[in-house]
Amino acid sequence: MKILVTGSKGQLAAAFIRRLEEQGHECLRRDLDTLDIGDRGAVMREAAAIRPGLIVNCAAYNLVDEAERSPDDAFRTNASGPENLALAALETGAFLVHFGSDYIFDGVKAPVPYDENDVPNPLSRYGASKLEGELRIKRTGARHLILRISWLFGSGDRNFIGKLLEWSKRSGELRVADDEISAPTWTEDAAAAAMAALKAGLAGTWHLPNTGSCSRYEWAGLVFKTLNIKKSIIRGRMADFHLPAKRPGFSAMTNAAISRELGLAVPRWEEAVEKFLKLRGDKI
Repeated sequence: MKILVTGSKGQLAAAFIRRLEEQGHECLRRDLDTLDIGDRGAVMREAAAIRPGLIVNCAAYNLVDEAERSPDDAFRTNASGPENLALAALETGAFLVHFGSDYIFDGVKAPVPYDENDVPNPLSRYGASKLEGELRIKRTGARHLILRISWLFGSGDRNFIGKLLEWSKRSGELRVADDEISAPTWTEDAAAAAMAALKAGLAGTWHLPNTGSCSRYEWAGLVFKTLNIKKSIIRGRMADFHLPAKRPGFSAMTNAAISRELGLAVPRWEEAVEKFLKLRGDKI
């Protein structure tokens, strides 16, 4: 099968593409430099030329704070982009896989994790753009699977663990918020579950983080403990950082529904982090 993968240079796409190609599929990789998903004409022309059976959208504008200053850029990629891909899927008969975000929630449900029946209420323009993308996909009527993930980590350094390891090498104190709680998602576990969902013919909207939840402070503590990094971490608060975008203090989602539907056990976040760090090995 021909599969169009957008955001192909990202950490999530890397995990997905490897699995797809191992199964013999032809992955046609597109990133911003080769396909601007916010450009409807370009997307429709590309889809018409390729005629993919599946479109996997891993593209996202994920600069949460910058989105407050440049909302048009966030909405172009996170809302118009998914809509354009859905319209292309509708036109070509393809199935669309799209990844959502926990930042569509406001945190008031704490300490109970969010499930698929909870009503979104984003606090930031980034969160609003991600929610709008989901809504636009649904309005097109295209066949789709939306998988909501949170605190993504995987290959490369453009994630919390990569940043944390960089910060650990600097002099001075390292302060990490303990009042922002969610669920880390390892790209490998997300891609594996997404593949299982596709095989099972799953559609609709589902939550797919790793199991459990933690604060950023707890996550950082596990990383340092696993790697035997001696630098101390100071327990901070989100307010300490004076960030432009408001974040939910609690946005943990439960994967119980998709786990039950597929008959699989998504690993706990601690297990995922430890396994990821072991696989990184001398790359750290």
